Amino acid sequence: MKFLHTADLHIGKIIHDVSMLEDQRHILKQILQIARSRSVDALVFAGDIYDRAIPPAEAVVMFGGFLQEAVDAGLQVLMVSGNHDSPERIGFAGGILEKQGVSIAGVYQGELKQVCMEDGYGEVVFVLMPFVKPAQAGVKTSAEAVEKMLEPLGDKEKEESGKKPSRRVLVTHYFVTDNGKEPELSDGETTIHVGGLDNVEVSLLKGFDYVALGHIHKPQRIGNGPVYYAGASLGYSFSESGQTKYVNVVELGKKGQVSVERVPLFPLHGLRKIRGNMEELMKPEIVAAADCTDYIQAELTDREELIDPIGTLRTVYPNILQILLSKNGEKTGGEYKAGQEERRKDIPELFREFYGLVRGEEPDGRRMELIREAAKEAEAEDHET
Repeated sequence: MKFLHTADLHIGKIIHDVSMLEDQRHILKQILQIARSRSVDALVFAGDIYDRAIPPAEAVVMFGGFLQEAVDAGLQVLMVSGNHDSPERIGFAGGILEKQGVSIAGVYQGELKQVCMEDGYGEVVFVLMPFVKPAQAGVKTSAEAVEKMLEPLGDKEKEESGKKPSRRVLVTHYFVTDNGKEPELSDGETTIHVGGLDNVEVSLLKGFDYVALGHIHKPQRIGNGPVYYAGASLGYSFSESGQTKYVNVVELGKKGQVSVERVPLFPLHGLRKIRGNMEELMKPEIVAAADCTDYIQAELTDREELIDPIGTLRTVYPNILQILLSKNGEKTGGEYKAGQEERRKDIPELFREFYGLVRGEEPDGRRMELIREAAKEAEAEDHET
């Protein structure tokens, strides 16, 4: 039995006001190509299919088209809801879709969905455990929620102890730790961990031939057993720049035999950080040193004030997303970007922030007074017209 494990598609994601839909379409095509070239039997998605509970219509249409292609290719599709998904929306028409080979665990209804498949060694049971908040399960922690959901499986296994043991794969979406050691994170994860309430110890997931995890964006193995985060299929923060993304192609042999191949994914646009003054970064040889269409975070070290730095850099780096401004070559943490939130601030406040970012100091009283007077005059002219 061979299947492809991935997670955290976050379809509909927007980064710095830029939609990732075309990038996601590109990566979904790759996933389908890998599935075909490796002759897998199933695609496994371990949660966070969409980036938010109510995804954009374009995101739903795109993923619907992908599912149609997967089914047409003869692939089984198995997926669970993640913490970003709406369980009810993910599970919509689940009964109808299951007849077409698409099995979805959205809402937990007191019993985990199980999907049985057969190969030359016998039965493989995929156990689909969606993300469930502790309160929804009537408990206090995620670990207790997982224990509660898995408990009936143990009872059923005891009842069938005389039968030939089936191979079992768990698909779920939780923050799994190894003796308290947390997985490696990036800025792409937005989960807040309070006092370990979200932690699920890997020991709770024993007894499975493979555990397909979602929730953490960096691909990694948890503990010494067959417990894996496949990671996100794309980088969604500049802390992930330079990282290669993968899918796991998993092959189950007879009971106890499992092999995992990490297959790399290649994005439409990479995430990249650059640093220097404006003159340096605009030099043709610097621009040509890498793909200028990458998504760029530029840290500018210029001392002097700059007029529309992001617009200037965009003439040679068309997909620049973010600018960080530094003083005397030392990073100040200041950030310059165009966004809707900036338009809600008044002119003096915007000037104060911009001056601080560029000069690394507060504007004096005289400058602020001049800006206030100019803002009042502009506002009066607007009222007159």
